[in-house]
Amino acid sequence: MIMTVVGARPQFIKAAALSRVLRKSREEILVHTGQHHDENMSGVFFRELDIPEPDHNLGIAGGTHAQMTARMLVALEELLQQVRPEMLLVYGDTNSTLAAALAAVKLHVPVAHVEAGNRVGTLKNPEEVNRILTDHVSALRFACVQSAMDELEKENLLSGAHLVGDPMYDAFLYYRERGAARPPRDLVSLKGEPLRLPGAFYYMTCHRQENTDDPAKLHQILSAMDALDAPVVYPVHPRNRAEVERLSASKGYKNVLFTQPVGYLSSIHLVSHARQVVTDSGGVQREAFFAGVQCVTILDFVCWPETMVDNRNRLAFPDRESILSALSRPMAVDPHYAPFGDGDACGKITSVLEAHTH
Repeated sequence: MIMTVVGARPQFIKAAALSRVLRKSREEILVHTGQHHDENMSGVFFRELDIPEPDHNLGIAGGTHAQMTARMLVALEELLQQVRPEMLLVYGDTNSTLAAALAAVKLHVPVAHVEAGNRVGTLKNPEEVNRILTDHVSALRFACVQSAMDELEKENLLSGAHLVGDPMYDAFLYYRERGAARPPRDLVSLKGEPLRLPGAFYYMTCHRQENTDDPAKLHQILSAMDALDAPVVYPVHPRNRAEVERLSASKGYKNVLFTQPVGYLSSIHLVSHARQVVTDSGGVQREAFFAGVQCVTILDFVCWPETMVDNRNRLAFPDRESILSALSRPMAVDPHYAPFGDGDACGKITSVLEAHTH
């Protein structure tokens, strides 16, 4: 039996893809830490993606990184001792991922890490800390791309490493067929009013603290969006909603449609039909790449070097002119370039897990 621990939106998407394949041959216990607990950031994903209801919901959210991780560590240790799984499966780089991996390895439960080997090169990024520590205590490391395998080799972690492709790509292909035929039905303004999707639009997501905690930086980003030649759809993350509302009231952005968070099917529709995408999300920049839509990523480090080809994804500072300059570069799409695999990452992961569990 395998215990899977998830806690945040990107992990729900990957779990939806992998659990659908894994449960055909293995018993899985699904644990939700509660890290993302907002209805629009959690519940809607479980419903629309047909993710099995969690067997355990720990309800842990909020606080500093240390406080959240510590509370998760205690709760997950107790649960692991009760359930006694053959293996623990974790995704990505959240506090939920690190807490689960640490709790399991100290109880001698092997850890399997999906999305292993990703590096951005700075410990100032809290997710980087989670990624590195989780990889170093894992027995199985599933890499999405060759560059991740290269990073694992540098850290002498190729033992138990497998290049399988990206479960996010599996999910994108599977759910796009379900959601692409209809526009989003869940576009709602921050005031609760229904919104109509414009015929032509840009799509933006922006939630990282380095872009949103400083009002001056957030204003620069929104000012760039306000200058574009079509409306910008911006689902606002709960963590920076108050600052967005304050800035919107004082600056009066006319070109930005501030909406409540949207579900995954709506998000991939917006990504796939946008003129361009602006984001600071590692997941959304990959989805734009999968869809063949140009993306500008507002970060000072590269998350996915595979996307940084032919101007398909460009970095920009949280600065109006930097963003507009990046958006003005023409891109090219090579249909034969497929660094994220063949859409069967979940099948490959399941085969390896079967070989390592009874």
